[in-house]
Amino acid sequence: MSPSARTFDRTHTDDLAAFVQAGPSPYHAVATVAARLEEAGFRQVAETDAWDGESGGRYVLRGGAVIAWYVPADARPETPFRVVGAHTDSPNLRVKPRPDMGTAGWRQVAVEIYGGPLLNSWLDRDLGLAGRLSLRDGSTALVNVDRPLLRVAQLAVHLDRGVNDNGLNLDRQRHLQPLWGLGEVHDGDLVDFLAAEAGLDPDDVTGWDLMTHDVQPPAYLGRDRELFASPRLDNLLSVHACTAALIAAVEAGGLDAIPVLAAFDHEENGSQSDTGAQGPLLGNVLERSVHARGGGYEDRLRALAGTVCVSSDVGHAVHPNYAEKHDPTHHPYANGGPILKTNVNQRYATDGSGRALFAAACERAGVPFQHFVSSNAMPCGTTIGPIAAARTGITTVDIGVPILSMHSARELCGADDPAYLATALTAFLAG
Repeated sequence: MSPSARTFDRTHTDDLAAFVQAGPSPYHAVATVAARLEEAGFRQVAETDAWDGESGGRYVLRGGAVIAWYVPADARPETPFRVVGAHTDSPNLRVKPRPDMGTAGWRQVAVEIYGGPLLNSWLDRDLGLAGRLSLRDGSTALVNVDRPLLRVAQLAVHLDRGVNDNGLNLDRQRHLQPLWGLGEVHDGDLVDFLAAEAGLDPDDVTGWDLMTHDVQPPAYLGRDRELFASPRLDNLLSVHACTAALIAAVEAGGLDAIPVLAAFDHEENGSQSDTGAQGPLLGNVLERSVHARGGGYEDRLRALAGTVCVSSDVGHAVHPNYAEKHDPTHHPYANGGPILKTNVNQRYATDGSGRALFAAACERAGVPFQHFVSSNAMPCGTTIGPIAAARTGITTVDIGVPILSMHSARELCGADDPAYLATALTAFLAG
């Protein structure tokens, strides 16, 4: 751990709160990233266009994924990249193709479970609905009903007398369909409502990718406001930090590598999509960047051989009520700085050289860091890190911020840790 850890005001975490609220879906999250990149002087390029090799910032959007990079004026075709990676999606309840349903006079929305949420955390919450609507002409439009609209009501304790002793048992099909009103059910009601919210003609809407979100805003907790509670910390906390780090590194100048932000979709269900880490998006962007600067096959391989990726995703802080679930020699604490994640079975991509590289970045930034290893008795999760490493051959390090209540509708971290992470990532990108 660094002997000279920095302390922060809460400006960064305040901005994270605004970022999370602006990103109730991956599509909104990447739109927010794009707006910040544009303000910093980056410009969007289309995958279908020819790319030039001029210096400056570029970004590509595809669905819920964004890849951004900055080419310094003195970059050569073989100049390596420094990549910070994260994912834009979070576990939640997603709307089915035929959403209108109901029982016993209640109007409900048919949903499918996305990823691995803590199901009970979605009960008795005021939920909004957000995502994208696909239109007849092939375009898409964002929609965000960021007010109480839906609710998954839990069965009263009087009708489930053993729930507090025997535990809650939720049937994923029967017990998680949210209600949103009373009366008769009519096909098309939900889409008609959402089209009106987005200012669209319902007849133009031919498809949708919609999901629930908790409308309670982020908040500081604790006597000294040292804790931060928010939806979607997994993993918009990292997307926000990576975006801030890229912009800060570019503004500081003096880059000896090409800094890259890679924020993927669909990590929570395995990354197997055209916008996930198992897809070709990142590799294609890096290769095209080399070629746009006049490079060939040899230059691309040289660039990738010198490239390093830091995969940032949240990890488990030691839980005070369940300390036995954690490895006894690795107890990450809130506000203790980012964690280096290690798993010898390659559920995380970190090795000894990767640990040394990130530790050096933390020391340059004056940021403390911690180590995370799962208990041998507990299966280990994974991230985009091993996927990106195997897909591209890039040296990869897995890191993150320790949190509690991972995959809950509302998660908890130390209020200083987001700024620690962004500062360390900025030092990494700056080399």
